[in-house]
Amino acid sequence: MNYQAIIDKYYPEENELKHILMVHSRSVADKALAIVDQHPELNADRQFVEESAMLHDIGIFRCDAAGVQCFGTEPYICHGTIGAELLRAEGFPRHARVCERHTGAGLSLQEIEQQNLPVPHQDLLPETIEEQIICYADKFFSKTKLTTEKTLEQATRSLSKFGNEGVERFVKWSKRFG
Repeated sequence: MNYQAIIDKYYPEENELKHILMVHSRSVADKALAIVDQHPELNADRQFVEESAMLHDIGIFRCDAAGVQCFGTEPYICHGTIGAELLRAEGFPRHARVCERHTGAGLSLQEIEQQNLPVPHQDLLPETIEEQIICYADKFFSKTKLTTEKTLEQATRSLSKFGNEGVERFVKWSKRFG
């Protein structure tokens, strides 16, 4: 798979949004690949991790988040499910699952229903080791401070505003991947 060709298809112009996407995604990919390399016992698919990490936020252009140069119409929380839709249409269902399951520390059906989130009402939890690694790595990088990696404490704190369930998953992953 040529992930750059897919990115270029949906982000044909060199602009600030594409720059944000590329820098953020590369940071996430590098951290995820470091985890894969440090933990060969996990038997993670290294190539798939890199491809999926580079594509995990492909759907942001359709969302409304001016702070990261997104001027679409959909709520930002939908970027994962939008990305999944795009990647399924491209013929990459496995990569699509990473998109739809990386928001927060994944979203359970219970969290989606309790918060009335505008995403499909189903469990959107990372299940495979690759999905978990990418979701975990993503929490260390924001799109507003591209050159800064969050500490474990900062990443945990940023998740805590969405409830305890995601924090518990993230802490479990930090013990496994840290």
